[in-house]
Order: sequence, then structure tokens, then C-alpha cells
Amino acid sequence: MVDSVYRTRSLGVAAEGLPDQYADGRAARVWQLYIGDTRGRTAEYRSWLLALLRQHRCRSVLDVACGTGVDSIMLLEEGFQVTSVDASDKMLKYALKERWERRKEEPFDRWVIEEANWLTLEKDLEKPGDGFDAVICLGNSFAHLPDFKGDQSDHKLALRNIASMVRPGGVLVIDHRNYDHILATGCAPPGKNIYYKSDLTKDITTSVLLVNNKAHMVTLDYTVQVPPTEVGAAPELSTFRLSYYPHRLEAFTALLKCAFQGKCQHSVLGDFQPYIPGQAHVPCYFIHVVKKTA
Repeated sequence: MVDSVYRTRSLGVAAEGLPDQYADGRAARVWQLYIGDTRGRTAEYRSWLLALLRQHRCRSVLDVACGTGVDSIMLLEEGFQVTSVDASDKMLKYALKERWERRKEEPFDRWVIEEANWLTLEKDLEKPGDGFDAVICLGNSFAHLPDFKGDQSDHKLALRNIASMVRPGGVLVIDHRNYDHILATGCAPPGKNIYYKSDLTKDITTSVLLVNNKAHMVTLDYTVQVPPTEVGAAPELSTFRLSYYPHRLEAFTALLKCAFQGKCQHSVLGDFQPYIPGQAHVPCYFIHVVKKTA
């Protein structure tokens, strides 16, 4: 219904089922440039995630929103057993290309990559035994799933399916932007992206869509300066739009606890640091760490 009155994504992108906002290929291609080299993660993010996984003695990891594979590649290079899934075949082709080019390296030869939908995850992906040691869903990925029904039933189903992939004692690491701040001020908190070290000139414009006076969707219009492919050519400015459901911190915490049926230990970080409500620093991202209890 929303699409009939408001363009929620770049033209050419499918709007049926679980929307693949990268289906036209353009956003996937430019996104790969935007996030930078696969080794271009910020040092803080890399060290934090690796320390967290090792603290919980994780070995097997499901990257449930792998996109082009940037996080999966980082974890493979650090010795983890990685299974990577995404609903976008246009994004997955970059991960598949990397696996093929590095197939002579044992971790990459064993790298499992599948196309999967969060709403049918249990059917799309075979769970190993009791599940994975860790499941990660980072980079504001879960917010891609819209709420076209208006009751968050798809969010609840997707989170239940994702939680089912975590073994008892394992952890889910999932994040979202600070939509509380975005909805209150109309713009994202100031600061650099905590995940990517992209050096491309870029601009991001934020818009909020209200339905019946309730925040229903946030759209981000990205403008990225694409390096020229030929010597002497001028850089190209490429634009694309991505849409997100604005998960508020308290409400999303409740969704997570419901997905685990209350059998979990939950903590929240703001930009990788312990978060205290009302603190002076306004985080750009909230990261939830949920440990499944027996």
C-alpha cells in the first residue's frame, strides 16, 4: 500500500515478497563501493566483534544478512566457520565471486553461501544440530524488512526464525540505527559510520514517512561519488534510495525477548560501548547481544 503513494526504493526494484531493495543491481554495485574494501572495516568494529565471539567461544557463525560478504570474509580470515545467507542475489554474487577467487584457501572452500528469506528461513537453510554458536545481523540490515501489514507480524516471524538458528548458549548479535533520535530530530546522529571506512565523498538525506500519524518508514537517499573507470574521466555521482522500518530501542528489545520466548540474556550497546539511557553521547547505532539460555 505504501508503494502506491510513496517511492520507497530505487526504480526497478521488486516489491513483492520480502523486498530485495538491491534487485536492480545498481544499489548493490554502488553499495560495494560505498562500504569500501572488504578489509576496510573500522578497527573498533573488527576488534569488538572478534572479541565478543571469542568471549562466547563461538566457532560456527551464521551471517544472516551477509550482503556482499564483507563481514563473512572478515570472519573466515579469522578462522571461523561461516555460513552466509541473504535475500538479494545481486548482493550475493559479490560473495560468490570472492569464494570462487579464493577457493584454494580452505576456509573459503568450505564457505557455505545460500539465498534465503528471513520469513522462510527454517525452510531455506538447514540448521546444523542444535544451531549455530552465533548469528549476526549487522549494518542496520534487519530494518530493511518493512511492515506493510501494519502489525509487525513479519518482524516477529523473521526474528523467531533467526532466533531458532541460535543454539542454546549461543548468541545473536543484531543492530539498528538510532531511530529514536532520527524520529525525534528528523536526522541521523552526527558522526562517521561505525562500520565502514569508505573514503568516497557521499551525502545521505533522511526522510520520514508517517502513516496515520505513526512513523512507518525512514528512507535514506545516498549520493556516492563513484571513481572513474578510465584515466582522465570525471567521477560519476550515483544516487540510490533505501528504505527502513524505524525500530525504536525499547520496542525492538521487546520483539527480541519475545522471539526467544524470554529464555535469553539481553544487553544493549551504543556504538560498541555499554549504553545507559539518557547518557550524553548519542549513539548512531544500537547493538543488541542476546544469549539464548537453556
